[in-house]
Amino acid sequence: MTPKIDHSIGFMLNHAGRRMTQLLTSYYEPYEITTEQWSVLNRLAEEDGINQKLLAIRAEKDQTNMTRILDQLERKGLVERSANAEDRRSFLIHITTQGRALNDILLPIEKKVIDSLLQGFSEEQEANLRKLLSQLTNRANELIKNMEETQ
Repeated sequence: MTPKIDHSIGFMLNHAGRRMTQLLTSYYEPYEITTEQWSVLNRLAEEDGINQKLLAIRAEKDQTNMTRILDQLERKGLVERSANAEDRRSFLIHITTQGRALNDILLPIEKKVIDSLLQGFSEEQEANLRKLLSQLTNRANELIKNMEETQ
């Protein structure tokens, strides 16, 4: 008998996400970067020179984790912090040339991994999966916003 939790959509989504991360981690290991670090590096490659708070929002990380990740990326020479002339209490985060080069290597690896996971899916199934995941995320965001407004 299969445990009921195995049929829970939340459990299934979480499990699939963890397995995808585990697979991607094995591909990123030779580059000495985690998927969590890469997600921040990739966001920065898309929007360089933003403040740490905005980067945390874009990468969906809390401030404590963002600080830890940036410390690690900075030690590796992949990002740099600079003073924010508009707000002395914050820093602007910049991707370095080395960071951009690594991101350019990792981006096609991520695509290859995702493509291999989607192998056997039709274009329609993939489009439906994207649509459904987007709907779930949007609904969760609405519910979170409603909860925050009532507190």
